[in-house]
Amino acid sequence: MTPLQFEQMYQDGWAELEGQLNSVLRGGVGSATKPKGEKKQPVDGERLAELYRRACEHLALARARAYPAYIQDRLDRLTAEAHQVIYQHRGLGGISRIRQFFAADFPRAVRAHAVYVWIATAVFVLPTILIGLLVYSRPELILSVVDASTAASYEQMYSPDAESIGRTRTADTDWAMFGFYIRNNVTVSFQCFAGGLFAGLGSLFFLAYNGVLAGAVAGYLTERGMASTFYSFVVTHGAFELTAIVLSGAAGLRIGHAVLAPRRQKRVQALVTAARESIVIVYGFAVMLLVAAAIEAFWSSARWLPHPVKYSVAAACWIGVICYFLFQGRRAD
Repeated sequence: MTPLQFEQMYQDGWAELEGQLNSVLRGGVGSATKPKGEKKQPVDGERLAELYRRACEHLALARARAYPAYIQDRLDRLTAEAHQVIYQHRGLGGISRIRQFFAADFPRAVRAHAVYVWIATAVFVLPTILIGLLVYSRPELILSVVDASTAASYEQMYSPDAESIGRTRTADTDWAMFGFYIRNNVTVSFQCFAGGLFAGLGSLFFLAYNGVLAGAVAGYLTERGMASTFYSFVVTHGAFELTAIVLSGAAGLRIGHAVLAPRRQKRVQALVTAARESIVIVYGFAVMLLVAAAIEAFWSSARWLPHPVKYSVAAACWIGVICYFLFQGRRAD
């Protein structure tokens, strides 16, 4: 498709988006250029969000195909102004924005960054499996990943005789563990995301490192005969926590790609664009980390819950998370 054909095909949608944005940003109450007595045109929040999502897709296509700068500049301006209206303008309503975010924006943003998500998944999962099998066959290798006292603390935390599964010695209550999990999860995800500033290498490193750590612990505890308590503990909240870590790494890789290949933009401008595109994923995985911490503290650690119940709920969580990102919001496409 030539740039002219591309412009002609989507011109009507861009013009409609410009009209809606002009109504909000330049036709509001108190505008100096607005004639007296002229009524403010109502803004269709759903339609505006739909046009914004389409413009984001068109901008990505225009950059990938290296279309002329005037097309990219127009789409860049439209998406920037639409983002400001949708996420900051009070007229669209806070509850509506939140509902729109989880019903469409978040899963669609993940699908739009599918390449980065798959790379992050591979970098995290492959070391988890390989190191897990290696440590299971040679458990002494756990000392190559953590020190002896940390390995002993894992055995104590996931012992079948432990009063509360997964609880550290410094925490006395589930609420204390809830705070601990939030801090730990946010730290890991922030490292995976912010590491993208180093040309994506930081994101790759922290994804691989956490994969190695997870695999080493899993392999070690399995070999020590604690598979029952360990897997029944991690399987439910893992649907949210592990997915969030992968998404944080994917967002970091998007930032890293902008650093390495700004294309026709200046590097700073490319970083701003990448941050604006990935911020939706950042908001989303932050909520997932909060959900994961709550499940981990108050559900996963409960000894009174039968393992079949935990595994059944875990299966529902994993299926729900996968289906959410695969299918949610596709009607808006």
